[in-house]
Amino acid sequence: MCAKKTALVFFVGMVGLSALVPVASVAQSSQGGERSRSLTVQAVAVPAAALHLDGRLDEDVWARAPVVSDFVQKEPIEGAPPSQRTEVRVLYDRDALYVGARLYESDGEVVRAPVGRRDEEGQSDFFLVSLDTYLNRRTAVTFGVTAGGVRFDRYHAVDDEESYDDAYDPVWAARTSRDPGGWSAEIRIPFSQLRFTPGVEQRWGINFARGIPQREERIYWAAVPRDVRAWASRFGTLEGIRAVDPTRGVEMLPYVASEATLISQPDPDDPFARAREGSVRAGGDLKVGFGPNVTLDATVNPDFGQVEADPAVVNLSAFEVFFPERRPFFTEGSQLFNNGNLFYSRRIGGLPSVPVDADYVAAPETATILGAGKLTGRLESGTSFGVLGALTREARARTWSADEGFATTRIAPRTATGVVAGEHEFGRDASTVGVLLTGLHRTLDGADTLSDFLHRSAVGGQANFNLRFRGGAYTVAGAAGFTHVEGSSAAILRTQRSPVHYFQRPDQTHVSLDPTRSALVGHTGFLTVSKNSGAHWLWSADSYWESPGFEPNDAGRLGNGDELGGFLNLTYRETQPGRWLRNYSVTVSQENLFTFDGTRTFGALRSDARLTLPNFWRINLTAWRDFRAQSPTLSRGGPLVGTGRAWVTIAQLLSSAASDTRWNGRIFFGEGEQGERTMRLSGELSLRPGPRWQLSLAPNYLIQRNPRQYISRLSGGPAATFGDRYVFAFTDRTTFLAEIRASYALAPDLTLEVYAEPFAASGRFFGYGELPEPGSRALRTYGEDGTLLTVDENGTRTVSEGTQSFTLANRDFNVRSFRSNAVLRWEWRPGSTLFLVWQQDRFSSVGEGSRVGAGDLWDAVTTPGEHRLLLKASYWLPVG
Repeated sequence: MCAKKTALVFFVGMVGLSALVPVASVAQSSQGGERSRSLTVQAVAVPAAALHLDGRLDEDVWARAPVVSDFVQKEPIEGAPPSQRTEVRVLYDRDALYVGARLYESDGEVVRAPVGRRDEEGQSDFFLVSLDTYLNRRTAVTFGVTAGGVRFDRYHAVDDEESYDDAYDPVWAARTSRDPGGWSAEIRIPFSQLRFTPGVEQRWGINFARGIPQREERIYWAAVPRDVRAWASRFGTLEGIRAVDPTRGVEMLPYVASEATLISQPDPDDPFARAREGSVRAGGDLKVGFGPNVTLDATVNPDFGQVEADPAVVNLSAFEVFFPERRPFFTEGSQLFNNGNLFYSRRIGGLPSVPVDADYVAAPETATILGAGKLTGRLESGTSFGVLGALTREARARTWSADEGFATTRIAPRTATGVVAGEHEFGRDASTVGVLLTGLHRTLDGADTLSDFLHRSAVGGQANFNLRFRGGAYTVAGAAGFTHVEGSSAAILRTQRSPVHYFQRPDQTHVSLDPTRSALVGHTGFLTVSKNSGAHWLWSADSYWESPGFEPNDAGRLGNGDELGGFLNLTYRETQPGRWLRNYSVTVSQENLFTFDGTRTFGALRSDARLTLPNFWRINLTAWRDFRAQSPTLSRGGPLVGTGRAWVTIAQLLSSAASDTRWNGRIFFGEGEQGERTMRLSGELSLRPGPRWQLSLAPNYLIQRNPRQYISRLSGGPAATFGDRYVFAFTDRTTFLAEIRASYALAPDLTLEVYAEPFAASGRFFGYGELPEPGSRALRTYGEDGTLLTVDENGTRTVSEGTQSFTLANRDFNVRSFRSNAVLRWEWRPGSTLFLVWQQDRFSSVGEGSRVGAGDLWDAVTTPGEHRLLLKASYWLPVG
């Protein structure tokens, strides 16, 4: 039996076996959402101003509170007593909840207390408290502090300890102190920063945890077993909070910012180039609390300056590159809006891709957001909701051309965007049903050419559900949605021909290009069935679809439509330590993708192994096999192109995450039957040369041969390819980059951070040829089969066949880029921050194609470019 059939038979057999063991595997482990013991902690009321937050726990009121000390290990020995004692007490007054922790250490000298930036506990000793303020056993907020006084906070949108959003940044305080017997922590969490259901008495879920990295130890008050995926559902209960004022009041966060831009070598021919430019702006955010569970956020002239620049990329595909959102207004409380691909917040304020015909263009990088607001909350019935709206001003570019001189052209219209989301929770296992609606409208008056490129309006909607069984040990989740876009026939025609759709593909029969359309409608959905907890066996089966007309890219994001997909995953794991391994897991998965007419566009069989050694080093191994398929996108609107078999292996070795010096190394190697080859070497080294310093270096070197890089579509081709020539080439590409990070903490709330990424890439094009017929896996190579190929000194290629000839420009390239941010961040009072930022953006490009090396990274650092200096100060002002 061939290897492919053997692997498939093994996979099918394993799936069949897994169907026989779910009941047994659940019986061996604790149920996903049921607590193993009854845990309750009583909060004790104290007078206002009875506590001085200094991390010492020396006020008499701390002695009034019951002591929580019955912690258990999760690592390294699950269920064992901790090696060190921990005592926790909970107090509250009219305004805030207080948590005090005494963390004993028999050898006080080994306490790790480095100082770093907020939200990075690193390799420090830490303590955290997590609260389920709605007592829904599903969502939670976490507040933690390290022995060095560094705070971190997280929002858990789902019942999973490892799944959280660390962009959650409420205003709260913590202090720590150290002594020969260990260390202590005091945490103050204002009720105004929490959301909870109004009532005379509050009853919340609560958990405490402590990390002792020098002992490789993690202890919990309510531990989630290793074989269970859960978090809030396992919490104990916090009782005793009474007569808390439900008013959240008003919070204002005004800011002022000054920016200067310096260009080292401006283009002397560019009439818009300036060596120096400057600007000053001001704006602010507003929060209004309607009780403890509903909040209105509004912003005027928001400042969305990013602390970290987007990474450099060389994109030779026809598809858009999507980057993560980092703007605080959109990241905070975004969980309801980010369900699926109907909403991509970076569309708001981003400029659409509209061509401008001019020799020189001076255009803004973003559209001005005139205002944005969102209303979010949760009702007593268990329904959560969110409404977001934003209005951006039209954008204009200044242009200059030799024929017309100076001019101004509109490149983006005024645009209104709205999103509405709702989710209702029901049942003892916290199942949910939800809905998401998006809408966008652009002011297009037909006075310019924008109507030929942009949709006038776009709406989308989705209904979703997540049914949990046995406390989340099993889930059935799914969704169904739609999009509807309207605009001029020219704009809709452009959408049909875009890389997302390619309706013009000549060899397809299930869709057709219609130049008279003024609207486009599509639908999408998915269904997932999974087993998430158990001593050994886990599995999932997934399917999804995106119809040919599905178009969410006005407010959302989609790389490619017209797709049906199916996935099967089966995992066997061992979570209990053995002689040779602390834990391990082995996963086998199979994936298939099809177009709506049944053409298979991708198929693969994959296996993954994750191993943890007794010294806590980890080994990750991956191998997969791609099957032959047909690509509907490689020819960029032309006929299908055959893709061949390929295989890939990946090996990675990682040091212990608790080590002072951490490192990992990764090797990626793959080959294919059409001549493709990929080799990637990457890794990271992170170290602390001192308690206030942290340094990391992550190099990444890639050598890649692509046998089907699209070049062009030319007329005069054979009838087999519908009268056109679809030209491809081989490319030899190299990419070398290094992510460098350094931080120095003068204090827990005063840090200097540096992020730098020197980047170099090259591409050499060779082996030009054309597609001989639809679906072919081979090319008709130029210079063979009756064709003549000549190359001049500039690399331009001339192809002759009989009386026909055509030229192909040299596309070889070498690019260098250097992007960096140096940020001094000072939280000079709670919620109020001062930023001093120096940002560099350097870039150069030449038509060489030579492989890059370490010297190119240095050249990237010295390449001429742009410098930006930014000073920003914000002031958090609670009102009432």
